Amino acid sequence: MKIPDGIIPISYDYKKAGKFLREIAMELTHREFLIPQHERAMVFAALVYFLRDEKAAEAIGLDLNKGLMLSGPIGCGKTTLFRIMQKFPKNQASFGIVSTRKVVSEFMQQGYEILENYSFGQQYNYNRKPIVWCFDDLGAEASSKYFGNNCNVMAEILLSRYDLFIEKGIPTHLTTNLTAAEIEQVYGNRIRSRMREMFNLIGYSAKSTDKRL
Repeated sequence: MKIPDGIIPISYDYKKAGKFLREIAMELTHREFLIPQHERAMVFAALVYFLRDEKAAEAIGLDLNKGLMLSGPIGCGKTTLFRIMQKFPKNQASFGIVSTRKVVSEFMQQGYEILENYSFGQQYNYNRKPIVWCFDDLGAEASSKYFGNNCNVMAEILLSRYDLFIEKGIPTHLTTNLTAAEIEQVYGNRIRSRMREMFNLIGYSAKSTDKRL
């Protein structure tokens, strides 16, 4: 994602927002959060999204109704950026974060109820209240079986989340190291097609360094 040339109409003080962002990052990572020049557009887009800044979103081509999908090399900061946004004081779009490996592990232990929990919400008094989830590290999860039955857990959940998005406007967020072609290979063309409708894609450059070092 690139920030367009010229003046962008904004509704918030992004200099102040950047200060908040760095403070939260310091609390989470215990070190200074440095944003390389080639990654500033991605961070700005995330701020625009979670601040629900309609003017800026329109200027940079961001759909506030869709979720965010952050893709890029291992360790480039995708998960950290979501964790920062989760704690951002003016975040107007709260969400939970769960790793896809944890989801699959829960499925292998508890079965198909897990698909419903992450798709439509946990059952309470015979009702389910769906929430916004960020599924972290799509593609890192192992293939799974439950009582001998094969199940592509995340594919099933994403299809259900698509229905949730279409019917109720509830978005989903993702992080992944996979390319579009790899996503299609692992999850099928149907999932890849749905993802175009569900997500704003924010891709980190291949030259993004591993920030875990």
